[in-house]
Amino acid sequence: MSIHPLASVRAVDSILQAKIQLAAAHRLAVLHELEEGIDNHFTVTVPGCDDRYLILPFGLHWSEARASDMIVFDEAGKTLEGEGVVELSAQCIHAPIHRICRARVVLHTHQPWALALNMLKDNRLVPANQTAAFFHGNIAYDDTYAGTADTLDEGERLAGIIGDKPVLFMKSHGVLVSGDTVAQAYRRLYKLERVCRTQILAMGTGRPLEVLSDEIVARVQAPNQNDRHPRAERDHLFFEAMMRVLDRELPGYAD
Repeated sequence: MSIHPLASVRAVDSILQAKIQLAAAHRLAVLHELEEGIDNHFTVTVPGCDDRYLILPFGLHWSEARASDMIVFDEAGKTLEGEGVVELSAQCIHAPIHRICRARVVLHTHQPWALALNMLKDNRLVPANQTAAFFHGNIAYDDTYAGTADTLDEGERLAGIIGDKPVLFMKSHGVLVSGDTVAQAYRRLYKLERVCRTQILAMGTGRPLEVLSDEIVARVQAPNQNDRHPRAERDHLFFEAMMRVLDRELPGYAD
């Protein structure tokens, strides 16, 4: 079947946009202290495909990520486009989650405050403030650390735990966040780190937390018909603002 020229142009444009946003997310993670140099992984399903994924090739520091660096890989770990290779655990964790959970964007980090919470026996994020209330009921918990991911079975196991939830807490390991867009997923990751930090800080006082009632949490999570900025638009505005920060602080991601 032939592809209409306009459709082909749109596909190329959407792929380029995905690469630019993915590169920006890596650099933002550096500014926000969510990264570990060359380790951890962000992936995006190639627009127009269901079984090919964009990733920064292993070995590049996240602060130097560029759109042109992004490679395309498949679940077998084969590089289909670009220069470089996908790191084994990135392949084994991300590819099955993309496939099974139908996640377009998957971000995995060992960001310090979220990891600190996941080092505790009781690692649950509690709805003790407004932002945490948005995460309540939307986090899956993997309470069994089984070592580093080196087979696709591990990614399939994690996908089974995640189900339809956009956030996974990985005990003694880190966190994983998914989304329909890079903007949505990165905003979730950013806010998750902040609410983990505030919970750890509050717990550090030794005083009991004031947990919001189920009624209030439901009210916070319910769509507001009077809101001038729906949540999808807020994700977009947030990420656009963060990219402007990058343009000042760490430019070059779109190259």
